[in-house]
Amino acid sequence: MKSSRLKNIWRAFYLKVVRGDGSPEYIARGWSLGVFVGCVVPVFCQLYVAVPLSFLLKASKFGAIAGTFITTPPTAIVIYPIQIWLGDRLIGGNLTFAGIEDATVQMLTHGNFKAFSALGREMIAAFFAAGLLWGVVMAPAVYFLVRLMVTRYRAFREKRKKSRNMAK
Repeated sequence: MKSSRLKNIWRAFYLKVVRGDGSPEYIARGWSLGVFVGCVVPVFCQLYVAVPLSFLLKASKFGAIAGTFITTPPTAIVIYPIQIWLGDRLIGGNLTFAGIEDATVQMLTHGNFKAFSALGREMIAAFFAAGLLWGVVMAPAVYFLVRLMVTRYRAFREKRKKSRNMAK
């Protein structure tokens, strides 16, 4: 029962993505933007960044919003400590994983910019360093994957439409 429910949720999500209005590039640009913002910007500020950028970059608003859900408070509790730890290694810091976890839990508990700024310069620098790395890697991958999904779905739908018209 659970697998069929999960399958139905996945199918509904897939159809929401591929049936979006606009060109495949427009839709993919929105999702890519949302994922990039989701990687780089703290969870409590993401929509404030993603929505205006979607207008500026002429990208799917739905995709930009939905793409930010790569990090939500439940996933950020796992992702952010790893992200900060990786960023700390990238910038040559010496933070402990336990300290990073504690600071991240405090930030997510309070969920505001003041709590984020309380992390300290080294943790904030590490957060953004790894966030940029994740974003630069994931955004292009998401762009090409979503564009491919939309293009294939539309080609399949067009082919099916033509075969139905020929059968009449």
